[in-house]
Amino acid sequence: MNSVVSALVEALKTFFHPKMLSLVLWPMLVAVVLWVGAAMIYWGSWVEGMTGMVQATPLEQWMEQGVFAVVSHYLITVILVLLLLPAIYVTALVITAVFAMPMMVSHVARQSYPELEFRKGGSTAGSVANAVVATLVYCAGWVLSLPLWLFSPFALVLPIILMAYLNQRLFRYDALADHASAEEYEQVIERATPKLYLLGALVGLLQFVPLLNLFAPIYVGLAFIHLCLAELRQLREGERI
Repeated sequence: MNSVVSALVEALKTFFHPKMLSLVLWPMLVAVVLWVGAAMIYWGSWVEGMTGMVQATPLEQWMEQGVFAVVSHYLITVILVLLLLPAIYVTALVITAVFAMPMMVSHVARQSYPELEFRKGGSTAGSVANAVVATLVYCAGWVLSLPLWLFSPFALVLPIILMAYLNQRLFRYDALADHASAEEYEQVIERATPKLYLLGALVGLLQFVPLLNLFAPIYVGLAFIHLCLAELRQLREGERI
């Protein structure tokens, strides 16, 4: 727990460095442009598809009754907007992990972990593959668990669990790619998995905070860099004893 809190505090300190502030908004802006552009092109198709999905469930009969029959079209639009917001946030996380993390890792390592030797266990191809797997698993989990979100108290818990998975899976690889060997990477993940998920859940809460979620992707990446590099340093120090 102490190492997770330390990572959060150190990430906050690093966040306000000019180099990090220069990265803050562009992942979110790119994600917004991508999804707004897609919505402008495909909105009609999305509405038809969502309507077809609703018609294939018992919700159709419920929505045809009384006032719901009047607002059903607007309800479909609201649902699509609510789906669009997490899609934008997740896209910003992926952009940060793939494109911004190398600069962030270089800065944090130089400032806070200069003693760590480069062992280059990761690669750009590995980073992209890791991001693809993380995103696909997250999306699959989101779709499969959707009925639970609608009809049970799990609606408050499942988004955090899924975001905890996505955060730790997305950022752990890039945080360690330059400094850890392939073997060290596996060792760090094995020993730090509970911490990674806890950190992923805590920073995942930022997606629900208006305005702060605009800056969250860079902060999330910094928190995982600090946690992972600190764990790698402890691993190497333990091997010397």
